[in-house]
Amino acid sequence: MPCRYAPLVPKHEPTHDPARLRLAVDRASPVPLYFQLARQLEAAIEDGALTPGSLLGNEIELAARLGLSRPTVRQAIQTLVDKGMLVRRRGVGTQVVHSRVARRLELSSLYDDLLAAGLHPTTRVLHNTRGHPSAEAAAALGLPAAEPVTVVRRVRLTHGEPMAYLCNYLPCDLLELADGQLEATGLYALMRRRGITLHSAQQTVGARTATDEECGLLAEPPGAALLTMLRTTYDDRGRPVEYASHVYRASRYAFEFRLLVRA
Repeated sequence: MPCRYAPLVPKHEPTHDPARLRLAVDRASPVPLYFQLARQLEAAIEDGALTPGSLLGNEIELAARLGLSRPTVRQAIQTLVDKGMLVRRRGVGTQVVHSRVARRLELSSLYDDLLAAGLHPTTRVLHNTRGHPSAEAAAALGLPAAEPVTVVRRVRLTHGEPMAYLCNYLPCDLLELADGQLEATGLYALMRRRGITLHSAQQTVGARTATDEECGLLAEPPGAALLTMLRTTYDDRGRPVEYASHVYRASRYAFEFRLLVRA
C-alpha cells in the first residue's frame, strides 16, 4: 500500500499531542491527499482523540511527517477552519476549537422555507444529468476534477412567480434524481428519504447584478440585483454531499442569520 503513516494513539485516549495520532495518506487513491488528511483530523476531533485546545503544530512539521507538500497540509487545515473545527491564532498556532458534533447546524432548503411560509413552491427543472463540475465544485466535494457529478439546475417559483435559480452538484453515487421528483419536492427532502442525514454546511452569501440569462429566468429587468449563496453541505459522516450555487431575486428574498459569540 502506498501509504505514509504517523505514530499511533489509542482511538479513545484524548491527547494534546497530534504527533501521537496515526495518520495515513494513500497516494494511489483518487481522493485528493488534502481531503484524506482533513477527514482523519476531523475524525480525531469527533472521537475525542484531539481535545479542544490541542495544538496541531506548524504546517512544515506535519508535512514532513507525512511526506506531503506544505500547500496540501495548508488546504487540509483550511478545510477544518472553514468548518469551525480549527482556528488559527496568531502567536499560538492552529488549535482545535470544538467537535463538529457539539456545533450541530440545522439546515433547510428553499423549498422547505417557502412551504413553511405558505407560499406554495413549484419547480421548473432546466437540467438534470451527469456532467463535469467546475473546479470550485470538485474541490468542495473532495473529488478529482475529471470525475463526473450529478448537475441539477432549477428555477424555484411561488404562485407562478420565479424566486431563485438553483444550481446543485452532487456525487453521482449519492442518489438517483428524476425530474418528476425534483418538481414535486425539495432536494433535501429527497436526500432524507434516501436515508442521508444532513449535518452541517459551510455557506457564503453575497450579491451581484444578474446576467442576461438570469434576468430572463427570474423575470427581472437588466442590471437587477441578485443575492448569491454558495453552500457545501456535509452528511453525518462528514462527507460533502452537495455543492450549491444559488441566486435569489433581491426584490423578493432576504437571508436572515442568528449570530452567536464564540468564546
